[in-house]
Amino acid sequence: MTISDPIGDLLTRIRNAQRVGKKDLMSPYSNARANVLNVLAAEGYIRGFSVVKNESGRDELKVELKYLEGQPVIRTIERVSKPGRRVYSSIKDLKLVSNGLGINILSTSEGVMSDVQARKKAVGGEVICTVF
Repeated sequence: MTISDPIGDLLTRIRNAQRVGKKDLMSPYSNARANVLNVLAAEGYIRGFSVVKNESGRDELKVELKYLEGQPVIRTIERVSKPGRRVYSSIKDLKLVSNGLGINILSTSEGVMSDVQARKKAVGGEVICTVF
């Protein structure tokens, strides 16, 4: 099965798994998904993730979700830049998410990073998603 938007698929899997209270989820492996998960783990929105082989020998990502007092740590996670409409922003034009309580995840010339890291490095790029 081909997926036209692998990052959008990952974000939907995270939302759905948290909605039913799962502690982890599986997603097909891709470098783009792994880069987004690296940022989510570094910022403390998920416990972590690992690459595992499924029964057919393909790599999959096992994502461990994080809960605080029974509530998911990620309240909202939304795709901004989509395959049909890419959204780019310079760092000075990038808006804060919920007055700085959330993050934007950006794909920059220096890799995928949160808006906090992008502000430190003074680089802009494609806004992948927002997390709060």
